[in-house]
Amino acid sequence: MTNNFKSGFIAIIGRPNVGKSTFMNRVIGQKIAIMSDKAQTTRNKIQGVLTTKEYQMIFIDTPGIHKPKHRLGDFMVQVAENTLNEVDNILFMINADEGYGRGDQYIIDLLQKVKQPVYLVINKIDKIHPDKLMQLIDQYKDLHSFEEIIPISALDGNNVNHLLEVVAGKLPDGPQYYPADKVTDHPERFIISELIREKVLHHTKEEIPHSIAVVIENIEKNENEKLLVQATIVTERSSQKGILIGKQGSMLKKIGQQSRRDIEALLGSKVYLELWVKVKKDWRNRQNQLHEFGFRLDEY
Repeated sequence: MTNNFKSGFIAIIGRPNVGKSTFMNRVIGQKIAIMSDKAQTTRNKIQGVLTTKEYQMIFIDTPGIHKPKHRLGDFMVQVAENTLNEVDNILFMINADEGYGRGDQYIIDLLQKVKQPVYLVINKIDKIHPDKLMQLIDQYKDLHSFEEIIPISALDGNNVNHLLEVVAGKLPDGPQYYPADKVTDHPERFIISELIREKVLHHTKEEIPHSIAVVIENIEKNENEKLLVQATIVTERSSQKGILIGKQGSMLKKIGQQSRRDIEALLGSKVYLELWVKVKKDWRNRQNQLHEFGFRLDEY
């Protein structure tokens, strides 16, 4: 570690589905935040840690800011908004392919109240013509006093290293908050539950929206020294339970097989995964259920 070591906390904020989780996984170098083409995938603050000899960046991938439709939605927006006051720098990410939207203006209004430097990150530039990119830059530069506007593609890594260099150059001198080999502050149980939830979102498409939660019931080594992971997928309606299980258990088997591969990559060992499906009606609007599944509004 150098004498002039720098460190800081960096929030990634933006509308749902602009690529915040993809960016986080790209920067950290492994999957710690789930990725989906559905909006509002991230529900908690995901902290990813990037450490070099010169600096340590603690990235906070916040839930996408949106108009809440239930108490879980209230939680997600509150987490994102509160994060703005806890960090050293803010990355405001937009989707180049979608351009300016009403949700962006709401976020820009929030950003007017913060003192931290704000970088505008235009993601998914691989999907647009360079002329449209210049139009976006011209459109956004007058909406807020951005520290800098940086176009990237989180998916293929284009210009991501430049973004890191720019942000690192503005970090304050500070300590190394986490060990160099630590990439997230979340426990393995949380990451495992998120990997399973990602596969549910991927395979059920529009049939199962965001009305599911994944609860890790047990993790232990069995008699063959194989890691046993037992988890419950919670949903709101009986009809959704049938879709999640599938004909003769085919859907649940597919979700389990693909989840197991990611969990084995995460833990570096063979895993035996058992999945169940339970129905808890309207759990997203029930305070006790939200607390049980780890969404505690009073902590934010």
